[in-house]
Amino acid sequence: MINMQLDKNVIETLSTISTATLTTLLLKKGLRNVWMRGTRPIRPGQPRLVGRAFTLRFVPAREDLATPESWSSPKSTRAAIEDMPEGCIAVVDSMGVKDAGIFGDILCARIARKKVAGLVTDGVVRDMAGVLGTGLPVWCSGAAAPPSVAGLTFVDWQQPIGCGGVAVFPGDVVVVDDDGAVLIPAALLDEMLAAAPGQEALENWIMSQVQQGHPLPGLYPPNAENLARYKAETGQR
Repeated sequence: MINMQLDKNVIETLSTISTATLTTLLLKKGLRNVWMRGTRPIRPGQPRLVGRAFTLRFVPAREDLATPESWSSPKSTRAAIEDMPEGCIAVVDSMGVKDAGIFGDILCARIARKKVAGLVTDGVVRDMAGVLGTGLPVWCSGAAAPPSVAGLTFVDWQQPIGCGGVAVFPGDVVVVDDDGAVLIPAALLDEMLAAAPGQEALENWIMSQVQQGHPLPGLYPPNAENLARYKAETGQR
């Protein structure tokens, strides 16, 4: 059974780390495909969020299954939403479909009410004004008026999915900010927690050097001399 609750210290640490920094660190571990394409914040100024991935999966619409009646099925988006735990990030495989909104204002209001941290999808939402009004932080590809069944069939939740071309397993960790959504595989979480604060601090120091007029060669990435200077000035080991 997956523990969908992240430790408070994990959330606090990763909330200070940009998705850009995380992609660099994951690249060093050999993971190139961790940024979910098409996941853009629906409003400026959304906070950086961290949470376990709660996955939902759509497949192409099939006329005998993708019907308004399916919304009352035991295996429906409505049932999936009721299963979402507090603090998770709902990650939805919408196959990149942009002409059918997976959730509208009512469903997003329920998700927000359940204290889900946010919603991430490679597809779109509908009732955009209403969705914005719920206050639910959403990362998606935009908006479309038609409902999900106009282009998609919902099939399951808490199963491995693909979102924006990235493999997402239930319980993986998702970090989202202005650059979009980045996946941290659950097995690499401890390594990222150990490495990320130091990488972020180093890049902040490099930025301060650039602002002071220092040239980039030997600074970014730092050579031995600049790395030693960084450690001396900041007390880093």
